[in-house]
Amino acid sequence: MSRESTWNWDEMRSKRAFLALADGTIFRGYSVGAERNSFGEVVFNTGMSGYQEILSDPSYSGQFVTMTYPEMGNTGINADDMESRSFFANGFILKNLNPPSNWRSTMSLKDAFKKYNIPAIAGVDTRALTKLLREKGTMKSFLAVEGSSESDNKMISEADAVEKAKGWEGLDGQDYAARVTCKEPYQWDPDGKLTCTWGIADKLNNADLKIVAYDFGIKWNILRSMRTCGMDVMVVPAETPADKVLAMKPDGVFLSNGPADPSAVTYAIDAAKALIGRVPVMGICLGHQILGLALGGKTYRLKFGHHGCNHPVKDLMTAKIEITSQNHNYAVDFESLDETKVEITHVNLYDGTVEGLRHKKEPVFCVQYHPEAAPGPHDPFYLFNRFRDLIKNA
Repeated sequence: MSRESTWNWDEMRSKRAFLALADGTIFRGYSVGAERNSFGEVVFNTGMSGYQEILSDPSYSGQFVTMTYPEMGNTGINADDMESRSFFANGFILKNLNPPSNWRSTMSLKDAFKKYNIPAIAGVDTRALTKLLREKGTMKSFLAVEGSSESDNKMISEADAVEKAKGWEGLDGQDYAARVTCKEPYQWDPDGKLTCTWGIADKLNNADLKIVAYDFGIKWNILRSMRTCGMDVMVVPAETPADKVLAMKPDGVFLSNGPADPSAVTYAIDAAKALIGRVPVMGICLGHQILGLALGGKTYRLKFGHHGCNHPVKDLMTAKIEITSQNHNYAVDFESLDETKVEITHVNLYDGTVEGLRHKKEPVFCVQYHPEAAPGPHDPFYLFNRFRDLIKNA
């Protein structure tokens, strides 16, 4: 790869772009993605790799993801590592965009931005942006890339972009699960080919448990993990009523991860209330928060959320420490729950927030982090087998 193709100075000059934060701060760079302006809530992710999994995680819908590690694009993009049908982040912010150099790559990150219509800005001082977000918290913002060519000079002014960022509705009180969910029910991987994609198994165990999984923004590796543990999974849209799920006579019900504010997904909270005590239930991320709300608790917004693949979590049931992957801006307030019915099973060792809950009487448990993402690499995978055991013993 020539130095000229790695450092395209002409592109940096001709495709000007900037990020306008609601507090008036401007970060300048150049456009490397789709040529459209966008709103988003800026967060930072501390992962050194995994940008494809992040971009294709529907939980990031509504957000601009800032990567704290400066070099992105090195491993390219490939179909096997997608976590969903598309990219869902509202935008991507990075320091350096590099051409791919990996035998598994079939597309560059830059081309993937354009394929999935995701605006992106490179050349940003991501360290300074991260420090600002840690100090002030996640922030509404506007990413300006349209009209960036020097020839047309039709880009929105920085002052107008700041006003647009201030006026955006943000994510609080917004139901994004309905925006990213599947349109129709479907059975996950009936022939096993998708689950065996990475060569993790030549032959899958028989699927002797029938699971219905709510898609609030579900990741494919969650589905792979359940299938690997002998679960036949039927995925249903987010707004599916509980009675329709129960009519399928599942052995267990799974509440998936998803984006934005859990308190806005009222239909999911109602469904969870109707399912508890009727069938074993497991939840991950947004599913964890929905169960917390269904059990009478409250959620609250974290200052800058948890986004990364290096969060230490303690399992209070075994005293073991897991290195976990996380992506959420809201947390469950345990003090709002009835301690005679619910107990904490996991805690975050960074800030002490609740990472897992278990019902003391009903077969229900949930975790805030992502056991399928495997940064440990397999520290939390036992949770899928715990779900299996919960069903067998219910």
